Parts: sequence; C-alpha cells; structure tokens
Amino acid sequence: MSVRLYALDGCPWCEKAADALDEAGVDYETEWVEALHSDRNEVKRVSGQRGVPVLVDEERGVTMAESANIVEYVERTLQ
Repeated sequence: MSVRLYALDGCPWCEKAADALDEAGVDYETEWVEALHSDRNEVKRVSGQRGVPVLVDEERGVTMAESANIVEYVERTLQ
C-alpha cells in the first residue's frame, strides 16, 4: 500500500484526514496509534514527531502532518 494514514481512534483531525481520503477514492491503510504520545515511536520514526494525523505517500515520497495540510494534499494531488 503506497498511502498510509497514522491515526488515533476518536481523533477529530484524524477523521477529517480519513474523510478526505475516502471522498477522493484513495486506497490507503490506516495505522492506529497509541493514545499516549510517548508510545508513538513508529509515528516519530516516519515523521520526526509524535502527533497525528500523519500521512505517508510512499509512491511520491511525501510525509506530512496536520489535517489541513493532508486535506489540501489529497485534494490537489490524489484525486
């Protein structure tokens, strides 16, 4: 899978990013993360920080955080 979304269950910003991907018809995999920031080592490894959501588009070599940035990227690049 070339698009991966790191998300926390119940996070409204993560839901916003997932909704944008769903609306654009993007095939993606969700990586559910731990609630405690200190337990989000995988997110830190891929993005350099522990906040979510984080989108990784392996095909285009893009990794980004912040739901507004992710939504804009999906609308401009992945539709």
